[in-house]
Amino acid sequence: MIYAIFAPLLLAIFVPMLSKIKDKIHTGIFVFFIPFVIFLYFVRYIGNDFQPVRETVNWIPSMGINFDFYLDGLSLLFVLLISGIGALVVLYSVFYLSKSEKLGSFYVYLLMFMAAMLGVVLSDNVFVLYTFWELTSISSFLLIGYWNFKERSRYGAQKSMLITVFGGLSMLGGFILLTIITGTTSIQGMIEQLDVILNSEYLFLILVFILLGAFTKSAQFPFHIWLPDAMEAPTPVSAYLHSATMVKAGIYLVARFSPIFSTYEWFFIIVSLVGMITLFWGSYMAVRQTDLKAILAFSTISQLGMIMAMLGFGTEAAVFAAMFHILNHATFKGSLFMITGIIDHETGTRDIRKLGGLMTFMPMTATLALFGTFSMAGVPLPFLNGFYSKELFFESTLGLDSANFFGQIIPYIAVIASIFTFVYSMYYFFGVFTGPNHVEKLPKKPHEAPFGMLVSPIILILGVILIGLFPNMVNAPFIQHAAEAVNSSVEYHDVYFWHGWSSPAFIMSLIVLVVGTVLFITRKKWAGVYRILPGKNSFNKVYDALIEKVDTYSAGITNFYMTGSLRTYMVLILGSIFIVTTAFMLITTGFSISFDDVASVSILEVSVVMVIIIGAVATLFTRNNLAAILVVGIVGYGIALLFAIYRAPDIALTQLVVETISIALFLLCFYHLPRMNKREESVRTKTTNIIISVGFGLMMTLIGISAHSTNLFDSISDYFLETSYKLGGGDNVVNVILVDMRGLDTLFEIAVLGIAALAIIALIKLTSNKEAK
Repeated sequence: MIYAIFAPLLLAIFVPMLSKIKDKIHTGIFVFFIPFVIFLYFVRYIGNDFQPVRETVNWIPSMGINFDFYLDGLSLLFVLLISGIGALVVLYSVFYLSKSEKLGSFYVYLLMFMAAMLGVVLSDNVFVLYTFWELTSISSFLLIGYWNFKERSRYGAQKSMLITVFGGLSMLGGFILLTIITGTTSIQGMIEQLDVILNSEYLFLILVFILLGAFTKSAQFPFHIWLPDAMEAPTPVSAYLHSATMVKAGIYLVARFSPIFSTYEWFFIIVSLVGMITLFWGSYMAVRQTDLKAILAFSTISQLGMIMAMLGFGTEAAVFAAMFHILNHATFKGSLFMITGIIDHETGTRDIRKLGGLMTFMPMTATLALFGTFSMAGVPLPFLNGFYSKELFFESTLGLDSANFFGQIIPYIAVIASIFTFVYSMYYFFGVFTGPNHVEKLPKKPHEAPFGMLVSPIILILGVILIGLFPNMVNAPFIQHAAEAVNSSVEYHDVYFWHGWSSPAFIMSLIVLVVGTVLFITRKKWAGVYRILPGKNSFNKVYDALIEKVDTYSAGITNFYMTGSLRTYMVLILGSIFIVTTAFMLITTGFSISFDDVASVSILEVSVVMVIIIGAVATLFTRNNLAAILVVGIVGYGIALLFAIYRAPDIALTQLVVETISIALFLLCFYHLPRMNKREESVRTKTTNIIISVGFGLMMTLIGISAHSTNLFDSISDYFLETSYKLGGGDNVVNVILVDMRGLDTLFEIAVLGIAALAIIALIKLTSNKEAK
């Protein structure tokens, strides 16, 4: 499994090189084979005898953080969607994206996202899951903002990042609490300690934290506002991220943790309530939109709300319906996003007000859209998979506790929301493909898309039809295992089209069909209701106002301390360290002074220290640049002498080398600087300087004495002395510590120096270019 997850990242390394030959071979052709092979690898697990598979690769075992992968029915469902839809999206993008686009960047971002999503759904370790979770936010940010020359693309990318990362950090808090309570980082291990979690005093807090992560990622009300703005991304991105994968990550999270929280009353209340509100609001707002992708965006919000609500119900029927609809939604919604891209590509617009009558010009696209929209609407036809899962959804609402008021009103909300779902589905299809055409108003003369662009939506629509005709073909060997992973008590039952005229679910579908048809025909007459609800109110306005306030206050705070004065920066840094550290040490009684185990001090040591002090003080009164550097050098060489006295010759030599090089560099730099003139400073400034310098020095002195006087732990030096030769193979303990035992520290120190060197080179080149101009 680990190879499947990291294969997209490995290919991403070579994509920039492959993109250089895009004029001959489209980069997407190379990328296509990765998700396709991953799909073929995992599809072999489908079957009635499927059993979960575990795989572990050590990462940070000392902290219990390893690449623990777990493949069960739930993760298998999502893996096949990620890889299968991913392969179709890449194939579609080959014909959608021009070779003049920055294809290297696009496919690198897409492969990053694919690997991140695979990691999310396969990880059993909560911290590894979180790592991949945030990688989905980063990669989706890059994909949404791919056309960064557009202001709306940058805005949508930033909004999605801020909202989803906020939820991710909340989710991390829940994971940390779960780890503390259970003592394990494994999700399956946490499920085995169900009683411990349910009896924890932090249970509600954990639930809220994890649900915040799920709701923000899956665009649940009121966090749904990022999804419509994310439609500024190229259509292949919308088809992939916002119909089949990223927005379903939150759904996956709730499903994965359902075995832990499903018996908790607040789980049912919060998840069901948020899901039903999202279902209604998304479908209601979709009818208002005029941009085709905006219609589909709010449609996605609505459908995600429906799945979330069913997971909140937690009943056997609801869980099975949720898993079934996850698959169905990916087929018809993925195809509709691609069809929208085709319409935009071939007409030059997505504005439904400018479209109409396109069935004559684009008959194949219209046929595909007919199946997709009618399946999304849940029209009762036996070859549309959307109808089956919508019927199961209605049945699940009827199976709730009728003694509870919330349980009584849920079926009514479901019907009302489904009516609006029917309306926007018909609005999409008939508004685009029937009625009078407006060819003269379109940026391009419409014509049928090239066959290559139609292949992916054709395959998805075939999925709609085949699942509709043979629903049990995928249920027993596939969907059933996913449902059992969420609720182990789910029992298999056949799904069939006809339940009889008296079936409550079928009656609900007929109500949706009749009322929806009436509302669609009379849409223009009642559309004025949107001027009342939501009217001028919008959660987007709340978000924009909040971001504006944050920008204003943060700019004010930054301007307060970013004055360009080095003295101000030093005062703030040293003053803050002095105040915080001293206060903490006093509160915790950290200052401890003891001279019990102190060696005698010779006259030589005292003399060297006095020279160091004199050199340090002398720098304050020296006005000549070169003299000041030489006096500072006395301090450095004095410290090197102390190292030699205390029998640390290697450190003394290092100090001598560094000090000599530093003095030489300082002399070269300061030679060209103006003479240090004495400045007249106010009493307040002098007082501040004295307090901070003396206070900081005194604090460091007391900390040094306290560190020597306090022995809270056994000295680590004995460990290094005993093991340096055995582990590092060297007699010089200090060198072994730096190179082997603290090798990562040394590596990162070198990396920091390397980055600094690159920054200096960039500044030099930038300056040279400006001077040349």
